[in-house]
Amino acid sequence: MSDLHSINEAINKKAGRKLLPSIGVGLSLIALVWFALSYQREIFAIVVAIAVVLGLREIVRAFGARSILISFNSLAIAAIGLAYAAWNGGVGGLAVATAIAIPLLLIGSLIQGPEGFVAKATATTFSLLYLPFLAGFLILLAVPSTGFQRVMTFMVLVGCNDTFGYVIGVLFGKHPLVPTISPKKTWEGLIGSTIFTVLGGCLAFNYIMDMHWWIGIIVGLMIVFTATCGDLIESAMKRDMSLKDMGTLLPGHGGMLDRLDSVVLSAPAMWLALELIKNFL
Repeated sequence: MSDLHSINEAINKKAGRKLLPSIGVGLSLIALVWFALSYQREIFAIVVAIAVVLGLREIVRAFGARSILISFNSLAIAAIGLAYAAWNGGVGGLAVATAIAIPLLLIGSLIQGPEGFVAKATATTFSLLYLPFLAGFLILLAVPSTGFQRVMTFMVLVGCNDTFGYVIGVLFGKHPLVPTISPKKTWEGLIGSTIFTVLGGCLAFNYIMDMHWWIGIIVGLMIVFTATCGDLIESAMKRDMSLKDMGTLLPGHGGMLDRLDSVVLSAPAMWLALELIKNFL
């Protein structure tokens, strides 16, 4: 037991996170998504909306720490509206809801006066597009009758990228990928992400989606790119705002935004890939 404890502590020190709570939270989130999709897919849309609202709370606090004060309540209402529009109106509904929300939010910032308007308007628009809009594509994945298979395949891809990038990086990582943005992310971790995400993609598309296995290679490589970029974007945000994590809601992960970072950039890519497959294959 002492050897196991020593190994766990060594991993925690190198990774900068507690391994076992991280695994527990990850499995709990997967179980929640599985239940929502299996029982009633509308529940999944509600789960996504709640996660987005929690993420917005963290990003609003982060901007507030830099004296950029934006309205959480307005963004939360907009996020719920975008989620509803995505579920009921598809990609067109999501686009129209976003087009309506942006000017309304800007008007709300204008009412507060001209002081710091550009910074508040920019932060508000960024927050809306980065979280509610991009996360709307996660809801779009679940809308069709094959929503369960589509979302679970997406989770396999993102999960393989995050998990094996983390594990391989901790065990073998020596060469930093982008040290100025994320010092703990390594080339070895990226290679691990690529290999296992492609493998997971082949299995998922063959056995879950009932499609050609080779599609998983193409989509897997795309998800590695978008998920890694999403993680780096959030790392850049935290570094710019002098934060270690965006919050403390999820043990071993940090805040909700630390969990959503790779998802929000990958969801539109996955949705687009499936649309292209549907129309051309």
